[in-house]
Amino acid sequence: MTAGRAGGSRVRTVFLGSGGFGVEALRRLHDHPDIDLVGVVTAPPRPAGRHRRLTPTDIETVARELGIRTILTPERLRAPAAIAAILDLRPELAVLADYGQLVPPALLGLRHGALNLHPSLLPRHRGATPIPAAILAGDVETGVTLMRMDEGLDTGPIVAQRRVGLTGTETATALEAGLATVAGTLLQEGLRPWLRGEIEPRPQPADGATLTRPLRREDGRLDPARPAAQLERQVRAYQPWPGSFVDTTAGRLAVWAAAVGGTTDRAPGTFGRDGLATVDGELLLREVQPAGRGRMPWDALVRGRPGILGSAALASDA
Repeated sequence: MTAGRAGGSRVRTVFLGSGGFGVEALRRLHDHPDIDLVGVVTAPPRPAGRHRRLTPTDIETVARELGIRTILTPERLRAPAAIAAILDLRPELAVLADYGQLVPPALLGLRHGALNLHPSLLPRHRGATPIPAAILAGDVETGVTLMRMDEGLDTGPIVAQRRVGLTGTETATALEAGLATVAGTLLQEGLRPWLRGEIEPRPQPADGATLTRPLRREDGRLDPARPAAQLERQVRAYQPWPGSFVDTTAGRLAVWAAAVGGTTDRAPGTFGRDGLATVDGELLLREVQPAGRGRMPWDALVRGRPGILGSAALASDA
């Protein structure tokens, strides 16, 4: 159990995060009466947009809005210079949310440890992409886990969890936003008892562990040899990255919204007035985006490109 905080002084804390999931947690940490937020660690600015301008992470942007003076942007967290810069802040606690790098042992061994907010009900969906994984699997619930980090990948003991039911209509973008709010509340409510030593973290269950991996662009290809229900979940799970798409004779077609239809006698992979034939029926295409164009309803695309009807999706060259 973590030792209690003597004297009532605030705990020197560093926050590590890069993605939007961590923004609400950063705000709650900044405002927490028991926390002295001495620094923020995030990824360095990356090229973004049409003009490839260097763009800071959402975390860096919010940290500057909050007036946080020390913002570190190491390329590699485990580089000796990065570790030294963080330890120079004399932190007693590290809090992570959507950071994306392995944490060095020096931070795991802080007085109050390193706490990580993970958007799943651990041990299910450990790893890099738990939110898409929950949608892809058709899970009926997910949630957020606050855990004390160890040297494994999302294997540390659980400090607190909050469950969230799923309706089967969520996109990854919307689900991440909802879970980010849950994560902020879970952190705010759990910090004081954790710092006072009132919480005994419990080991993760031995059963039910799954591991996710980073997504690749090609993962977004819609394979009509799979059932329509799986493809519909993919469309929702892979927003905004890597997106879902099919290649056609007229170019790549992104799919932003779809539904599961009935059976069809068309060959899998062929396009009809309602969408794409699959191995077990029809994937109804609702909103699509041709290459170089904006989003539009499927029927609007068919009116403009009637030649797509009866044609087949192109297979990958890979």
